[in-house]
Amino acid sequence: MAEDWTEALPEAARAYLEGRRLDEVECIIPDLPGIARGKAVPASKFARQEYFHLPDSIFYQTITGEWGEAAGDDGFIEKDMILRPDMDTATAAPWTGDWTLQVIHDAYDRNGKPVAYSPRNVLKRVVQLYRDKGWEPVVAPEMEFFLVARNIDPAKEILPMMGRSGRPAAARQAYSMTAVDEFGPVIDDIYDFAEAQGFEIDGITQEGGAGQLEINLQHGDPVRLADEVFYFKRLIREAAMRHECYATFMAKPIADEPGSAMHIHHSVLDVKTGENIFVDAEGEETAPFRHFIAGLQNHMPSALAVIAPYVNSYRRYVKDHAAPINLEWGRDNRTTGIRVPLSGPKSRRVENRLAGMDCNPYLGIAASLACGYLGLIQQKDPLPEFKGDAYVGEGDIPQVLGQALDLFEEATELHEALGPDFARVYSIVKRAEYEEFLQVISPWEREHLLMNV
Repeated sequence: MAEDWTEALPEAARAYLEGRRLDEVECIIPDLPGIARGKAVPASKFARQEYFHLPDSIFYQTITGEWGEAAGDDGFIEKDMILRPDMDTATAAPWTGDWTLQVIHDAYDRNGKPVAYSPRNVLKRVVQLYRDKGWEPVVAPEMEFFLVARNIDPAKEILPMMGRSGRPAAARQAYSMTAVDEFGPVIDDIYDFAEAQGFEIDGITQEGGAGQLEINLQHGDPVRLADEVFYFKRLIREAAMRHECYATFMAKPIADEPGSAMHIHHSVLDVKTGENIFVDAEGEETAPFRHFIAGLQNHMPSALAVIAPYVNSYRRYVKDHAAPINLEWGRDNRTTGIRVPLSGPKSRRVENRLAGMDCNPYLGIAASLACGYLGLIQQKDPLPEFKGDAYVGEGDIPQVLGQALDLFEEATELHEALGPDFARVYSIVKRAEYEEFLQVISPWEREHLLMNV
């Protein structure tokens, strides 16, 4: 790397370092859960290195730190990957005590081929499927999360954080500006960190849960937006820690409260014309618009294990709790799993409301786009538009992770879109997590079964 490599940094990173001496660079890569793995190196060393190594076993690790038996034909030998920086992702780590940058790296094998089960590579693979057809996918994610009281004992329930009034955060105050003001100091730090990192927040609102907030991001390239969500989860956690609370992205952290989603808005542009393929020249909805919706309806049940990746994820799909229970679609209907928001013709888009905020953003966006892509290729029509309250209907999505994994493991068309090697490793890791969970006896079982059955 050239000695003057900092001159090629993105504008926000250069502005952050202006007049300051860079101390350290965090070389990171997102693993299957979306945790940042890697190493921190002095800036002088980073300037000299073109790449660094980590074992590919980081992608076989479960959320508990155990290992899935993801052996291939040559066994589980922990091959070293070559991790190369994507300097377009260089951004500040403004919560650190010194002047530090973060840089996301891409994973390659010793032959220079992308590692198929690296989440960022999975998303790049799906985006390339669109581009090979002359399409450009566009997404806009929404991030919901809770600010909760510090919880250092897993046996205790998670509680809402104390607001600046000294009272616990209140539920059922959606869109309340007073409720947002309760978290003012945390939100101020979120804005400050985001500005230092060059991220544009489209808005912050109070959601329906106690201490639940939503951040909307501007639409754009799927990989760039997944990078931002990956970075945002870290910066939000760091902002919360400064104020004696936690930020959690669990799908359902508090009983009887709504869960947290990562709603994903999709549109698709024609590469040659730059026009939205979901509408025609007269602004009317097109066949590809219907096909995309059909793709979500037909393939999302098989992809649910990716966008709802933990046992807790399925606690979110509860009637009348702001989360879908089926894959009906409707216009401006928040009870359906697939929503077409109000918009002008050029902004016509399809919103997937199933993805939980606990999913890896690269994999969640990749799975959703893959389902839409299969719909565009297969050219099937969706079910008729649902009008009314979709909660009165029956659920048509898996209710537990084990059932979702069964569907995922049989979904060969989805595997081909996401990558067969990824599907193999993902399934093994998630099976290991699920089997580990089944060994845990819950308080409910002890309370109701111990003396009664």
